[in-house]
Amino acid sequence: MISAISWVPRGAAKNVPVVVEPPTQEEIDEAIKTMALGGDGGSDAEEDDETGTMELDGAEAEEQEELDEVARAKAVAKALAKGSGKADDVADELAELNMDEYDDEEEGIEIFSSGMGDLYYPSNDMDPYLNNNDDEDDDDEEEIEDKVIKPTDYLIVCAHSDEDIFSLQVNILEETDDGEQNMFVHHDVPLPAFPLCTAWMDFNLKGDDKGNFIAVGTMDPAIEIWDLDMVDEVQPHMVLGGLSKKKKKAKGKKGKKYKKGSHRDSVLGLAWNKEVRNVLASASADTTVKIWDLAVGKCAVTLEHHDDKVQSVAWCPQSPEVLLSGSFDKTVAMNDMKDGGQSCHKWSLEADVESLAWDPHNEHSFVVSLENGMVQAFDKRTASSSSSGRSTYTLHAHEKAVSSVSFSPTAPNFLATGSTDKMVKLWDLSNNQPSCIASMNPKLGAIFSVSFSHDNPFWLACGGSKGKLKVWDTQTEPAVAHKFGRQK
Repeated sequence: MISAISWVPRGAAKNVPVVVEPPTQEEIDEAIKTMALGGDGGSDAEEDDETGTMELDGAEAEEQEELDEVARAKAVAKALAKGSGKADDVADELAELNMDEYDDEEEGIEIFSSGMGDLYYPSNDMDPYLNNNDDEDDDDEEEIEDKVIKPTDYLIVCAHSDEDIFSLQVNILEETDDGEQNMFVHHDVPLPAFPLCTAWMDFNLKGDDKGNFIAVGTMDPAIEIWDLDMVDEVQPHMVLGGLSKKKKKAKGKKGKKYKKGSHRDSVLGLAWNKEVRNVLASASADTTVKIWDLAVGKCAVTLEHHDDKVQSVAWCPQSPEVLLSGSFDKTVAMNDMKDGGQSCHKWSLEADVESLAWDPHNEHSFVVSLENGMVQAFDKRTASSSSSGRSTYTLHAHEKAVSSVSFSPTAPNFLATGSTDKMVKLWDLSNNQPSCIASMNPKLGAIFSVSFSHDNPFWLACGGSKGKLKVWDTQTEPAVAHKFGRQK
């Protein structure tokens, strides 16, 4: 399943990513131990007033710790099983060697091979060891070549899950000379839990000018941040929140504590601030919205203006201090972070919020998609603390939940919607009178994410329950070409 999609701007990634050396056994053991301590602790916890951390009930903590350790160990094992595909393959290969009976083998076995001896060969071409080395060198060169990212390549990062295997899938999309698309997986980033949302960002946590990082929210309360220029990494560059490694006795039983400032439940939405680049917003099932300072890896502000799970967050492109959040409490809220988020205005909605997006061509407008198949648009100038702001228009977009919306970055009034009814639709929003100008069933199952590319703004990436990624060139649709022209 693909639950979230993020495009990486062309030129942001290194042409040749750094391939991380395989870790030692000691590092593997330490990684498993560390990751086992950092899992999801659930939401049924009590807060420690002195530290601001959360402590779980002892019995629940022990049970959850076992589940976390198994999940994270699987993630590490998958990352370390380079070339084998499955951990069982290693056991099968060892079984074939019959190592248990190694000492019982018959004596008198020839030490030297028959025929042409191993000590001398008339030419290097006949020496199998030299030939093998050449093959290995060729393999190494091919592997390096496979990792190269050309300046013309498009990178798409998907939050991917396949049964109990979770990862960030980094895909390369090539455009051929004849306009065709060629897409393949460049590398995978292992995750410990089911991924729910992603946010790409160029704020460099390593201190340089710009970087190539992605934040991911999962069923765990922690937010992991990965360096996309590193291949074969098994641990994130930074973790925001999550469970503390420190443990203490709770009423005679072992307990767990959350790190200070951490979410207490799954992270459902993420939004990076492109103007204030060290700022990341997160939405959680714990009903809160948090603002993180990436420069120090700490939570700066916690907003508690919703009464149910917060599904989505988005920064206003034209006013980077303004943050939207949408919740299962059937409201969308707008906070002005210039005063720490104290100023909050709300709009009442018809159903639970699935996603939301600011209109990049209208600084006052945003749309919200709902669980009942509707899409509502609002003007932020109608904001009211009494939740009475009326929608600009209400659109019956799909027969089931509208899980994702995306505006074209260059074509005003051009919106895409994706739904669990398996359909992706394109809309002309001119004059606040939306009309559907194209629709498609991309055969991806229930659609969970749609996203326009900024580098090729009529390319729409779509992902759904079948775990496949498809990029729709919307300009091939006659109505789109007629209305918005063939522009990039």
